[in-house]
Amino acid sequence: MAGLEANGRRRTPGLRREEVAQLAGVGLSWYTWLEQGRDIRPSAQVLDALARVLRLDTGERAHLFHLARVELPLPAGDYPREAPPELAAIVENLAPNPAYLLGPRTDVLAWNRGAARVLGEPATAPDGRPNLLWWMFTEEADRGEQWRETARNTLGRFRAEHARRIGDPDFAALVAALDAASPLFRSWWPRHEVVTEQLGTKTIEHPVLGTLVIHHLQSVPTSHPDLRLTQFVPADAATRETLLGL
Repeated sequence: MAGLEANGRRRTPGLRREEVAQLAGVGLSWYTWLEQGRDIRPSAQVLDALARVLRLDTGERAHLFHLARVELPLPAGDYPREAPPELAAIVENLAPNPAYLLGPRTDVLAWNRGAARVLGEPATAPDGRPNLLWWMFTEEADRGEQWRETARNTLGRFRAEHARRIGDPDFAALVAALDAASPLFRSWWPRHEVVTEQLGTKTIEHPVLGTLVIHHLQSVPTSHPDLRLTQFVPADAATRETLLGL
């Protein structure tokens, strides 16, 4: 189990304290002190090892670093500015179900036909890149409370990425442009809300297609962990028939 040798019958599920310490490569006493909240100042490398052993997701790993008062390491290297060909092909072939691919800055790298029909076409930010966050906060038409909630969640995910890339000029330029263009952005940005995952169901009142009930999921491609793939699938028979008709 988890790279450990079998050693007798286990009474309770999960890893014992000594097993976590062994797999993370730290001393048992040191790990016990960490659990007890003692002032031992773990390194980022040790926290990453613990996160891997405990199988923490992105948000849980960030929270572990926060509790330990250790700065979350920046991602290594630059991030993709264009859709990898394989991911672009996947997004396109998920049609007629809507799907799209975002970069860390919420730049739209791929947007399939289903997304265009159901959601519309994303707006272009001042730097010339189609950008979901810019679209959500500068859309002139009032699309209602659900649109605002989606904008809020998009901003929360963007903030999580922004915190990991302090000093990136492209992130700073987008924040400055949004601050100048959107009163709603100016009021929400200081709230410091963070969202890392997205899964749910929403109802869209489409002016042409009618009522659509869809499940939506945003996931991280393991081949490109800086990117986010969002997929929509019908949540009822009527929506499935409408999407197939596209």
